[in-house]
Amino acid sequence: MLDYKLLQALATVVECGGFERAGERLGLSQSAVSQRIKALEVRLGQPVLIRHPRLAPTPAGQRLLNHVQRVQLLERDLRTALPTLEEASPRLRIAVNADSLATWWAAAVGDFCRAEGLLLDMVIEDQDVGLKRLRDGEVAACLCASDRPIAGARCVPLGTMVYHPFATPAYIARHFPDGPTPEAFRRAAAIVYGPHDQLQHRFLASCGYHGSFPYHLCPSSEGFVRLTGAGMGYGMLPRMQVASLVAEGRLASIAPECSLAVPLYWHFWRHSGEVLERLTGVLGEVRLS
Repeated sequence: MLDYKLLQALATVVECGGFERAGERLGLSQSAVSQRIKALEVRLGQPVLIRHPRLAPTPAGQRLLNHVQRVQLLERDLRTALPTLEEASPRLRIAVNADSLATWWAAAVGDFCRAEGLLLDMVIEDQDVGLKRLRDGEVAACLCASDRPIAGARCVPLGTMVYHPFATPAYIARHFPDGPTPEAFRRAAAIVYGPHDQLQHRFLASCGYHGSFPYHLCPSSEGFVRLTGAGMGYGMLPRMQVASLVAEGRLASIAPECSLAVPLYWHFWRHSGEVLERLTGVLGEVRLS
């Protein structure tokens, strides 16, 4: 039988990104945490962590992390059925894209988390790459744009988020007087969320433009809106996030006829407990647009 203190040490080291911070989280010395990892590796006969050039789980370590996530959820169900067991607040680690977090996510899950006493550890990840977090065992569930379930997991469609290329009217008048032309795209600064953000590229491709373009990098949904509103560039924003700014005439689309519909899917490990199943049911009632 596995020693779950050792598995907890592994999960905490990966989550905290180091032995010292994991020790602080667990109330142990750095040496004690290191000894637990070594004991786990001796038990398995293979390493569970890659230590250089950066700390990361090995394939065996990733499988153990998957297991830890699922056991934690199952133990939560057991505490519900047997309340005399030691009480502990359940914690669920989820990869969520920043735009969902900035718009519909809190309203969708807030009542559920309060009723269940559920704590969320939310990892902010682009909707195109969140599934890798689940596959690597770093999270128990994720929101992403892929409809391809991984082995051992379920995939539930949630709807779509519709994005438009918004900018201030003054920015549009200055940089797009003739509309979204190739010359305008070559010169006008865009705003891109991060290196994995492909929305801007998809929009430009839909306009027939495949060349280079200047851009700001802004890995913050709130900051993204603020930069756009300050006239620093144009960017792909979900309409639900800036509906009031559009209604007030402070933002407008540089190409009103163009939009991108990004599907969102909820992926989670099968047999991970009732709380995750109930959360999935709550998310299934969400209506995105």
